[in-house]
Amino acid sequence: MKSKIEILAPGGDIDSIKAAILAGANAVYCGLDRFNARNTATNISFDDLQGVLRLAHSHDCQVFLTLNILIVESEIPALIALLNKLINTTLDGIIVQDLGVFYLLNQYFKTLKIHASTQLTTHNQGQVSFLSKLNAARVNLSRELNLGEIKALTAVAHQNDVLTEVFVHGSNCISFSGICYMSSVQSGNSGNRGRCSQPCRDRYITTDAGKDFPLNLKDNSAFLDVRELAEAGVDSFKIEGRIKQFDYVYTVVNAWKKQLQRFYTGNKLSSDNSELYKVFNRDLSDSFLKGKLHKDIFIDQPRNHSMLYLSEINNNTENDDIEKVQLALYDENEKLKSFVEKRIKSLSIDKIPIIISISGEIGNPLKVIVKTADSSFVIFSSMNLTFSKITILNYDIVFKRLKVINETEYVISYLELDQLQPSASLPFNELTSIKKRILFKLNGSKEWMDPIDVPVLKKQIALKTQPELLIFIDSQKDVALCNETDVTICFLLPDGFKKEATAMTALFIANKKLIPCFPSVLIGDDYTAAVEFLQQLQPGLIVTNNTGIAYEAWERGISWIAGPFLNIVNSFSIKCLKEYFNCSGAFISNELNKMQLQRIQKPEDFKLYYSIFHPVVLMTSRQCLFHQVTGCEKECMDDECLQYCEKSAFIQNLEKQTTFNLEKTIGNYHTIIQDMHFMNTAILKDLPDLFSGFSINLSDIKTKTNLEKDKTVIIQLFNNLVNHKTDAVKNLNATIHPTTNRQYIKGI
Repeated sequence: MKSKIEILAPGGDIDSIKAAILAGANAVYCGLDRFNARNTATNISFDDLQGVLRLAHSHDCQVFLTLNILIVESEIPALIALLNKLINTTLDGIIVQDLGVFYLLNQYFKTLKIHASTQLTTHNQGQVSFLSKLNAARVNLSRELNLGEIKALTAVAHQNDVLTEVFVHGSNCISFSGICYMSSVQSGNSGNRGRCSQPCRDRYITTDAGKDFPLNLKDNSAFLDVRELAEAGVDSFKIEGRIKQFDYVYTVVNAWKKQLQRFYTGNKLSSDNSELYKVFNRDLSDSFLKGKLHKDIFIDQPRNHSMLYLSEINNNTENDDIEKVQLALYDENEKLKSFVEKRIKSLSIDKIPIIISISGEIGNPLKVIVKTADSSFVIFSSMNLTFSKITILNYDIVFKRLKVINETEYVISYLELDQLQPSASLPFNELTSIKKRILFKLNGSKEWMDPIDVPVLKKQIALKTQPELLIFIDSQKDVALCNETDVTICFLLPDGFKKEATAMTALFIANKKLIPCFPSVLIGDDYTAAVEFLQQLQPGLIVTNNTGIAYEAWERGISWIAGPFLNIVNSFSIKCLKEYFNCSGAFISNELNKMQLQRIQKPEDFKLYYSIFHPVVLMTSRQCLFHQVTGCEKECMDDECLQYCEKSAFIQNLEKQTTFNLEKTIGNYHTIIQDMHFMNTAILKDLPDLFSGFSINLSDIKTKTNLEKDKTVIIQLFNNLVNHKTDAVKNLNATIHPTTNRQYIKGI
């Protein structure tokens, strides 16, 4: 029989972690005060982590640490220092987004178990294989997937000895995770850095459909779908909520624990999810899981829905009745808080105090007795004590060698040397050996590891070749540019690839110079069709924003370039792609500023690219964005929506007065686009020796940015820029306006 499904609970602070343990969580995930995707949570210190590990493990609960943000180059030394501390803990896993962190863990910190974050947007079997090659022990699947898709990917994962986890409760994102840049562009607070300001929850000027919060989704809850998820083979049920309070965590975990217990004992599953409505929620929905992308997944207010829900189910319409419900719920929640708070206080994350007694005489081994409240052990030195007037063993010398014990789940409460003969001495390396033997005993027979030196990457050699210009197009009428210009033309393939596969194959066979560029999201049959296209076409080079296609290209020996949506921000990410998947080049993320970009070092025989002109795609959504904005005659999306719908609209943030374009093009998912194009001409002057090529995106997405000339002339103007022609910048600014380079200025 398959092992029981894990309940994985959020731990935004110490009290929430304790609440999760009390409620019966099998594992908790938490973050330190750096490098995690919930910077707004309280989080914990490294010292707290050791106590949390001791407490959790004593209750058969695992602990996973979130290091799930993109790491910029300047942070690599601090990250390595942290990893050197984590390898000597009893941590059960690390949740990772950045491919550079994958590389460091695989090459240098191999004892740490890797979990792939939801920020990696895992939604097809190639991506599972990609992550398996990077030794991911488990993968958090995209929230947008339905049960059939989850089942198929879980089967592939299990074939690769990878576990799957699925978010079963908590906030929904309207965008595919990991490829949302809305907060980054608007305020400089990147979601890929754990700083999302949640502009999707903001109030906008009332839309034509009469909605004030057109991007706000109901919360996710699969409480009624336990059996189906179990039959899909899912290994872990993950609860979102690291910025939620301890009473929320306790209530949700407790409800899920009881539901799973009913499932395993063969009892009828509960259809009563009212407990989940008593804590913060924006109403609950399982629309993504059921594959019903209905307009009812939206809710036109981001606040707590609890009061309204309870009033509705009790048919309370009068103000007095509603007030009674509010008072009753408040009273019930206060009692719960008090109950949980009392139990939390009984749990301690204090480290286990130890007493170390050291004794011995010259000519005999040193004797070390280590005592805890309920156990003790003895260690002898492997050599005898000698006489010395210089290196005498005193309190300061011994404590200095042993103080690293205080960075574990233990703390030295008393160090006693009364029984040690005066003037006794041992070599320092023998004291180090004794320290490691003590730590081995204390750390469950796990060898203590010395700090690992990660080689410093060599400074990049200045480029000696002229950068090339790449042009991205999305319209077949623009394919003629292949013959009208001498630059490289890349064609942006559609998300709904299955329907267009035959036409795309014919297009590329007829235009050998055209390079295919694969989108970020390829699910199910669209991914299968894209792989078949790759196999049939056997192109000499591709660009891909999808790691599943990257994996397939690597397996087939096809040269490939990592696209701008793969979020490459550091040198170790580049090494990961090159050394594990034979990647030939990569676009560096447009989220980086000049200072962050110039630190990146590339390997030899590898090309770096940067997009200097493009419409700014802020988010990509599987849900219809027009239900709440312009309205739609369909209540629910279907297959035809992806293939045939073509719409555009705009929304304006009420407070910030920022305007965003909503775009749905034929064959593609819904997107939100910044209201003007990005253009960064300064980078060629600022960083003249970093990039092998620059790209411009001439897709037919319309914004406020006006192009005063046709595309052939635009290409020539950018060619002049890349070739450092006089007045190139001036001519571009006169021809293309208005534009923004906000991301290049702010960075992440």
